[in-house]
Amino acid sequence: MTIGVWGYLGEYHSEKDDILDAVETVFASGRLVMGPSVEAFEQEFAGFHGVGHCVGVDNGTNALVLGLRALGVERGDEVITVSNTAAPTVVAIDAVGARPVFVDVREEDHLMDVTAVEAAITDRTACIVPVHLYGQCVDMTALMSLADSRGVPVLEDCAQAHGARQHGRLAGTFGRAAAYSFYPTKVLGAYGDGGAVITDDPQVDAELRRLRYYGMERTYYVVQTPGHNSRLDEVQAEILRRKLGRLDAYIDGRCDIARRYREGLGDTSLVLPGQAVGNTHVYYVHVVRHPDRDQIIDELGRCGVSLNISYPWPVHTMSGFRHLGVERGSLPVTEHLAEQIFSLPMYPSLPPRDQDRVITELRRVLGAG
Repeated sequence: MTIGVWGYLGEYHSEKDDILDAVETVFASGRLVMGPSVEAFEQEFAGFHGVGHCVGVDNGTNALVLGLRALGVERGDEVITVSNTAAPTVVAIDAVGARPVFVDVREEDHLMDVTAVEAAITDRTACIVPVHLYGQCVDMTALMSLADSRGVPVLEDCAQAHGARQHGRLAGTFGRAAAYSFYPTKVLGAYGDGGAVITDDPQVDAELRRLRYYGMERTYYVVQTPGHNSRLDEVQAEILRRKLGRLDAYIDGRCDIARRYREGLGDTSLVLPGQAVGNTHVYYVHVVRHPDRDQIIDELGRCGVSLNISYPWPVHTMSGFRHLGVERGSLPVTEHLAEQIFSLPMYPSLPPRDQDRVITELRRVLGAG
């Protein structure tokens, strides 16, 4: 039987009654769009983070798009981010007409190299988008100090970092706003698409609410700022409400699996995930490194263990972003990591026997017994 990198059926079977009750709650409410479940989830997700506002949207990509627009990013502006991220981070920047400006990452933890950001800031820089990659935070103390000194707003990309902390402070609470995805694979995942933006700024909140509803505020058909239909679905909001109460348990499950991988593979030639000082890692994905990556993936696939690469192609190397003119070799750490990284199966309901099988097969392939 094949072991997948991710799966939801084990979680669903254990939470089925609550998930189906969430669906029934919405269907029986009389409100299928922008109803009480969205409002309640927004309040609870904001409360979880200790911020004043949360605006639910239809997916994580639009959370970034609307977040950028709400922060005033316009066509022709520049937005500093990284290239070793899921393409939607950069697609969102392109969608608002801005130009992504890439900085390299740190080899030890694959996170944005904040020391490279200052040199990338120009008089056209309108925003910085740090990506809290794989489940842990960029060095936000250093980044916020720099951003504040230069008057540049920060929009945190928290799609992979629900519940992650830095020196005890939750991801998403450092910048002026933070964007989240609730795609099913996420640490806090819906049963379909979903997203949100959180902020402590009431003006940003008000703009987000207009933008996610065609640009309307209170009166239907009266558009104040051209926006989108980017509303969070009631059913997904109600499911997320239920799952938010289990977020700590999901994180504990992921950390337990990471510990077992560390104990079972720590003496092999794999480079295991590095955790930055002060960070609490939530292991959205468990990314390791090895120069024989492709051979390892092929051999484990033949014995029924699926591995994944997050991400095999840095965004600046993709044909869709050739127009940016970013040459290969310009981000050497990012490009080097992309040749070696791969992800082990990681989700809270991954059975212990499957965890053991992953470890055993990897040790065999790596010649570690």
